[in-house]
Amino acid sequence: QVLPIAVAGIVWSWILAPDDGSLNDLLKAVGLGSWQQDWLGDPDIALYSVMGVMVWVQIGFPLVVFMAGLQRVDPQLYEAAELDGAGWWRRFWHITLPQIRPEISVVLLWCTIAALKVFGAVYVLTKGGPGGATDVPSYFSFTTFFEKTQVGYGAAISTVLTVVILALALVALGFQSRAENAEEGGGG
Repeated sequence: QVLPIAVAGIVWSWILAPDDGSLNDLLKAVGLGSWQQDWLGDPDIALYSVMGVMVWVQIGFPLVVFMAGLQRVDPQLYEAAELDGAGWWRRFWHITLPQIRPEISVVLLWCTIAALKVFGAVYVLTKGGPGGATDVPSYFSFTTFFEKTQVGYGAAISTVLTVVILALALVALGFQSRAENAEEGGGG
């Protein structure tokens, strides 16, 4: 999370290199040479490779948020549920998840917005290729605006992306607010 995306992108481009990348070398070393791929050059898997890099980049934020949320859960709830005979899954489903619902909402919203506005990883790893397979809206807007000099079209794409993100954020915040109001009303 603290590593600049350009640096992470360069490191991952080395790892995912088709000929001498460490991922393909590792697969070959453990006897899975048939799984070797051109991770960023194959149109069928390039977007998934970029997604994997972005998950690696973003995983720190949810981890910290969920760890903080779990610190908030009262251990007595777990003890009482265990005494009542609740197994691990029931404790998780009926105690942990409801208690960390605000954190789940924040992480879902944050990661959804990050996924929609991803630019740096695509720019560094694939530049929208191969064959447009990783041409996400933010990168498409950039290339339209700066490389094709279609300023109005590029700006329109960015504006629509901003409106979509804003609408998603407002909907998510509305659901969160309704859930909090329901908890306050139902608990009294």
